[in-house]
Amino acid sequence: MRKYLFVTLLTFLFGGLYGQTAEKNRVIILTDIEADPDDSQSLVRLFLYSNQIDIKGIVATTSCWQTDNIHPESIHRLINAYARIQPNLLKHEPGFPSADHLRSLVKNGLPKYGMTGVGNGMDSEGSELIIKVLEENDDRPLWISVWGGVNTLAQSLDKIKKTRSAKEAQRLISKLRVYTISDQDDSGIWIRNNFPELFYIVSPGDNYGDATWTGINSFVKGIDNSEISNEWIARNIQQNHGPLGAEYPDVAWGVEGDTPAFLSLIPNGLNNAEHPEWGGWGGRYELYKPDFSKTKEGGSIVTIAPETRPIWTNANDVYTPYVPKEYGRTVKPDTITFDDYKATLWRWRDDFQNDFAARIDWSIMSYEEANHPPVPVLMHPDNFTVKSGEMIHLDAYNSTDPDEDNLSFLWFHYPEAGSYKELVKTGGAENIHKFSVKAPEVNKAETLHFILKLTDKGEPNLTRYRRVIVTVVPK
Repeated sequence: MRKYLFVTLLTFLFGGLYGQTAEKNRVIILTDIEADPDDSQSLVRLFLYSNQIDIKGIVATTSCWQTDNIHPESIHRLINAYARIQPNLLKHEPGFPSADHLRSLVKNGLPKYGMTGVGNGMDSEGSELIIKVLEENDDRPLWISVWGGVNTLAQSLDKIKKTRSAKEAQRLISKLRVYTISDQDDSGIWIRNNFPELFYIVSPGDNYGDATWTGINSFVKGIDNSEISNEWIARNIQQNHGPLGAEYPDVAWGVEGDTPAFLSLIPNGLNNAEHPEWGGWGGRYELYKPDFSKTKEGGSIVTIAPETRPIWTNANDVYTPYVPKEYGRTVKPDTITFDDYKATLWRWRDDFQNDFAARIDWSIMSYEEANHPPVPVLMHPDNFTVKSGEMIHLDAYNSTDPDEDNLSFLWFHYPEAGSYKELVKTGGAENIHKFSVKAPEVNKAETLHFILKLTDKGEPNLTRYRRVIVTVVPK
């Protein structure tokens, strides 16, 4: 515990000094749990981060796969398992809520499909909760993490529009942030058409093969996919990892298809939920109106239609993985490069799977037995300006690890996240605590995002990041 308090103090002193914030993201979950085992899988993971995300509600809903019934009892079953491990989780990090508190957050949506559950007289516990939380005296955005149908939110918006002044409705809606796992009822397109100002992340339509979020469970040729294998899941999550792990169901269609809807809310030094274009564990998205001619039907009952305004949606990364090297420098670029939108998510997959495995270890292990994430500390601000041709010097010398594990550093330029899209290469070593690169020649101000990936050598390996944004101006 002394180690934990010391690391927390370091994070406050150094991380806070250079731009990190301890403010938690607020979220309400809409889940069609029991339509697919992956909702239960995602709830297991969510509860293990319930001290780092401010969960304001968990609403049982319908979807195109479950049109006329809801299953809040399945949420309560998982909370009952969480209750048995919560005391042990608190040995590793503070702030895990009580099971009773989580139980109080479980609400019902209407057991109606899509727009048949929207309109006068269609209020539910879930839709009323969204309005109640929006009206709280809290300036933080409210994320709606949609794992099934979105008609509960549609009802909230419909009521706000009908019962609040235009000014008040605009104020409330401006707080909302929505991330939906594709379109799983016909209310998603209705929301986007009728509330054009609403912040909305989605790969539109119901063809999951066209969605960024499927990067969490896609088999990718040319990389190691073992951390989404059934064997890995059984060994690291399901078996001998306490009562919550024992509730993690086998994969039926795709593992944890709903998890990307909250992954970017986890504070890891990389994620910034307010900037989907910067990229993070939940993928990377850009704001534009997608070409409807490229939207395919997925075979469900969801009605799809052209988008009428820009949404946050699929964006490509050009990504070359770093791989271990046996002799000499410990890493090298792989011989294969990927250029697609799913890579914006799966490129982080090993990191967030290891993080999940470590946190479920906390269910049963003492602090001394388990692994805990390293603490990256910059020696400079995380946002600064240089002129064309000047050297950019980055350093994370004071980084620490609470378990005194050895640390591996990796610095890289993330061109898609900034305005300067050409990859800035270095001839030096990118795997030590300090990193230098020459700023490119520019004729207007450009931003470059550099990412520090800091990984310990504990079991499993855990990673945290720091993002440094460098503005390059002309001489």
